[in-house]
Amino acid sequence: MKYTKYYLLTIALILIDQVIKLATYYHFQIEGNYQPVFGDWFKLYYITNPGMAFGIELGGSYGKIALSVFRLFAMGGIAWYLYALAKRNMHPGLLWCVAAILGGAMGNVVDSTFYGVTLDLVAEGAPTPWFHGKVIDMFYFDICNCYIPSWVPFLGGDYYPLWPIFNFADASIFVSVCIILIYQKKFFAEKEEEKNVEKESGLAENS
Repeated sequence: MKYTKYYLLTIALILIDQVIKLATYYHFQIEGNYQPVFGDWFKLYYITNPGMAFGIELGGSYGKIALSVFRLFAMGGIAWYLYALAKRNMHPGLLWCVAAILGGAMGNVVDSTFYGVTLDLVAEGAPTPWFHGKVIDMFYFDICNCYIPSWVPFLGGDYYPLWPIFNFADASIFVSVCIILIYQKKFFAEKEEEKNVEKESGLAENS
């Protein structure tokens, strides 16, 4: 149970993410359909993302497969890191955050791996529907549609929302990273103290 509870959170977040995405897909049906939630500034907006964050794509026919393979290795690394942290009895808050990051990452990988086959959401020009599925996004803070200067790599020369349209998996990752950054001293304080004690003990033994 020492490790299991954190992986259970990961699984729960994946399931929640998939339920929201599938509900969005079947409810709105046509990409670009939306429904206001709080006035005009927050909407449920059905859109798909063929690549990485902000719609950035890797070039070439197999760029998406390379991205998916990288994500799979990254997930394996995060899963191992979570196990290693739990084994070292790190702060529970850190462990919950890493579990949520893993859940968010896996949630988007499910889309890119299977949606090209199960929902026919295939990236344009894909050589195979496997690993070329589009990621479903839906949460939209419609605050400002801002112009990005043309000299900005990848994104320049077009208008983009001030806050990108995102999904539950993205939110899990973003919130968890923010919590780790805010509470990093607390999350890592105990281990730093242990290192200092061990260092002082070693110095005492050598003196």
